[in-house]
Amino acid sequence: MTFFTHEKIRCALKMHRRNFSFKAVLLIIAITIINYTGAYSQNASATLRVSGLVTDLSTGETLIGATVKVKGTSTAVAVDAAGKFTIEVPSAQSVLVANFIGYTDLEVPVQGKTVLDIKLSKVTTNLDEVVVTGFGLTTKKATLAGAISTVTADELSHSRAATASGALVGRVPGVNFRQDNGRPGSAPTIQIRNYGTPLIVIDGVTRDYTSFSNMDFNDIESISVLKDGSAAIYGMLASNGVVVITTKKGKRNQKPTVGFQSYYGIQKVANYNKPADAKTFIRALVQDETYNNRTRTITRAEYDKWMAGTEPGYQGFDWYDFIWGKAAPQIYNSFNFSGGSENTDYYVSIGNLQQKPIMRNLGDGFKRTNFQTNVNANISKRIKVGVGIIGRVEETAQAGLPGDDYGFAEQTAFRNLPTLRPYANDNPKYPGISAVDPQYSYGWVGYETSGKYSQIRNAITVNGNLEVQILPGLKARALGSYTFTNTQQDLHEKSPLLYIYDKNTQAYNLAPNLPAARYVERTFSNSKEITTNFQLDYRNSFGDHNLQAVAGVEARSTISPSLYALGSPAANGIAFIPNTPSAITTLTDNLSFLTKRQNYSTKINYDYKGKYIAEFVGRYDGSPSYIDGKRWGFFPGGSVAYRISEEDFWRKSKLLSNINDFKLRASYGVMGQELGGVLDYLAGYNYGNQGVAIVNGQEIITSRIAGLPSVNLTWGRVKALNIGVDVTLLNNRLSGGFEWFERTQTGLAAGRVDVLLPDLVGFSRPNENLNSDIVRGIEGSINWRDKVGEFNYFFGGNFTFSRWITGYRYKQDERWTSEWARYRGGPGNDEGRYRDGTMQLIGIGQFQSWEEIRNYPIDQDHEGNRTIRPGDFKFEDINGDGFINDLDMKIVTYRVNSGTPWINFGFNLGGSYKGFDIRADFVGATGTTYEQQGYMRYFDSNQNVSQYLADNSTWYKDIWDRNSGFNIGKYPLLTRGANNWMTTHWPNSLWQTNLTYVKLRNLEIGYTIPYNVLKRVGVSNFRVYVAGQNVAQISNMPGGLDPEITSNGGNSYPNPRVYTMGVQVKF
Repeated sequence: MTFFTHEKIRCALKMHRRNFSFKAVLLIIAITIINYTGAYSQNASATLRVSGLVTDLSTGETLIGATVKVKGTSTAVAVDAAGKFTIEVPSAQSVLVANFIGYTDLEVPVQGKTVLDIKLSKVTTNLDEVVVTGFGLTTKKATLAGAISTVTADELSHSRAATASGALVGRVPGVNFRQDNGRPGSAPTIQIRNYGTPLIVIDGVTRDYTSFSNMDFNDIESISVLKDGSAAIYGMLASNGVVVITTKKGKRNQKPTVGFQSYYGIQKVANYNKPADAKTFIRALVQDETYNNRTRTITRAEYDKWMAGTEPGYQGFDWYDFIWGKAAPQIYNSFNFSGGSENTDYYVSIGNLQQKPIMRNLGDGFKRTNFQTNVNANISKRIKVGVGIIGRVEETAQAGLPGDDYGFAEQTAFRNLPTLRPYANDNPKYPGISAVDPQYSYGWVGYETSGKYSQIRNAITVNGNLEVQILPGLKARALGSYTFTNTQQDLHEKSPLLYIYDKNTQAYNLAPNLPAARYVERTFSNSKEITTNFQLDYRNSFGDHNLQAVAGVEARSTISPSLYALGSPAANGIAFIPNTPSAITTLTDNLSFLTKRQNYSTKINYDYKGKYIAEFVGRYDGSPSYIDGKRWGFFPGGSVAYRISEEDFWRKSKLLSNINDFKLRASYGVMGQELGGVLDYLAGYNYGNQGVAIVNGQEIITSRIAGLPSVNLTWGRVKALNIGVDVTLLNNRLSGGFEWFERTQTGLAAGRVDVLLPDLVGFSRPNENLNSDIVRGIEGSINWRDKVGEFNYFFGGNFTFSRWITGYRYKQDERWTSEWARYRGGPGNDEGRYRDGTMQLIGIGQFQSWEEIRNYPIDQDHEGNRTIRPGDFKFEDINGDGFINDLDMKIVTYRVNSGTPWINFGFNLGGSYKGFDIRADFVGATGTTYEQQGYMRYFDSNQNVSQYLADNSTWYKDIWDRNSGFNIGKYPLLTRGANNWMTTHWPNSLWQTNLTYVKLRNLEIGYTIPYNVLKRVGVSNFRVYVAGQNVAQISNMPGGLDPEITSNGGNSYPNPRVYTMGVQVKF
């Protein structure tokens, strides 16, 4: 550019001095402006090197891996491990754009500065959130047409659950849950909309529920829950919905980053059914002997001594405190290492969880070690390869006990009587008899005395990925996956060695009549799964039109052989040695055959301006479970959405503009449901365990016909209809959604009731696709996120209501003699009825006196009410025949002691301020029933009784006198025996509680040290926290028990209360 100098200006003025005019003035001004502008442009065009720090606005945490880009160019850099960046900008007036997943993009003018510190705020809307929708496809939540919910790594990181499925509880609308016991390593039951166990997909590979539960959820990047027809792309196994897990990967152009997480937790028993103390137990024994006219086993003098509790031999023992009273640790440690260059990225982690049992002497509990790695590399501009490995080792070790080892131990708090003690003469070296059935004496529980059960499971999945860019927007992808799982179980049960102390000789004598020697077991099982997948992905935009498509083929094979050996040792302490044939009494080789499946799938997603959205999915699936001609099925699905808030009239409206996003959605899909066994279509015979025959003095193993082949059985079909709405308003601070859904199962397996077979044939009618069922419900969520100054806060909640309804039943009218008979046949047999609950007598109160019983017009016990006592229940005579029997039963419950509730909900709230943060997660449910009459049956079985039941039962005013009158309690007279079965143990509504509960599942308080303090020691993030799990509950559960348990005696292993202290560090 040519510039005007001051000398040239002076010459021009001299030449025009005599005829100076207005034009000359304009010329001078113009020249001056041009001169100034040229000089400025020359200065502004100079490039600048800008550096700075990218941090979280509220916590000051460095955002490692954030991207800083020069607006309008392709120039971009990634923030390094220290949170720093350096970038060349072409002009002093350039604008930088900083972005990070989960944070709002921020534009920062350079304005000639060479140092810029950028502070990002977490997003207040999830419209830009990327959702994994299956088979490697992703889409923004704003343009999502299906009913898909997501949970991010940030949300999971605040959970202290021992399992990944436990971390999911209460966070997703449409997910029902129940943690029915707290055994070390146990996981909650998770169902999508009460459909059943969902399909699990981890990094594109179908896995089982255990593989998901035992992942380290700190290695999970996101979880997507597919709840409607969008799951149809997964075909035959997707009828119960799909949970899609994506694991963490490294970030490109990021320096190596090391992460460390650790916590130490203390577990304590919570909300458990306490057994009665010795005084209550003795009173109950005396009352039982009084009522039943039994021979007295306790004199008045002995009774008084027990009530005083001061003399040796008459002091009660607290079995609850002895068995459950100790605290047990729960320890977690995890390291991860991640980073990347321009063409590679990597993520490696290893974690370990230890969960000790809270029961005394029960063993080492559960240990799990997780390993995960993801490595991806561009080997050329068009070719990308990747390898992922997910591995784990699970170890369970506990005392070897009869039956279910934990179940046996759980019963002992009631089977051990409070009048007896665990050790003979209180000497721990000599376990004593403390239960009516000696083998339940808890003093002998332990590795050395009762034996040991152990299980080791090793599982590894190796995934290989290849991605080829064929054309712009068109990719070919191949996936190969190999999973191997090996499980070994060892059990050595010892017979109980119990002792009796002889005070005279001061000797410890072995008790007589103890159970015989136990046995040893060993089980080996292997599982191999191979999955191969090839697909073409296409993604492109044509002006305002956006298109995604995928088409692929997948094959999967599995084989799971196992070997079982049983040995009966002659005495305790004999080791189980496989090379000693004489010790093995049973050897079972469960040969497994290879199962193969194949499918073809496609998915197309289209949107116009992000406003009109449509999606189609389809899958052609094959299964080996059916005869030729019935093995393949096609399962389509589709969804549409309309973001009306993107219309011009909406944006221009002052009223509607407060609603930032409003989307209507609808979807319909057909999924397959595999019914029957793999070889049910073949005729054949069953061998083994079918009885024996003696022929010529020799034992011959017999066989039995397997039944008629099911040649007419094929896929069941599940049709899912969903209508939903998503709303974001008030400047994206408030968001929510609502769904209505209906799922119809057709072609359910059943036999033809109008085809009769004589009993002598020994088998039943073959199954065909005859019946149907329906699940119908609603779900919703609402969330608020805002900030006041430097205080950021949030709260939100979700709920799910879902119930089963009995659909079509093949020739239902021909099965029952009347409508009443059909009703009494159960909810699963009556079309149009809710499929839950059990038949119960309807309690209408309690008898208050002998006179009321004598004058009662209804024969309730079928003996003229001779066995009824004051305090016993009264039942409604529904059919008016003057008798109480099963014809007077109705359904007044929900699912009883089983399944997930019909209504689940969760809500959370929290906030952060200058490095401090707090979060509380609540979960709850209603629409489930607990039956508690097992409380009474403990005492019936020569065991102790629940303290709650004893405190709320009917008692004699004088337990030594039958004629003293009664103090009527909530429950009948506390006695043993079944002479009052009709009025105490028959299923009835007074033993049932329709539950409603709310739990504070997680409470966490943390503090993040400011970066300007940490950078001096090379640490980018350091957070400490304290947390509590299963902290408190509000419930109408009788006795304050945990409402999630399913045992009607309340003796399940309780969900422990856990207090933890932990640290999260990044280098």
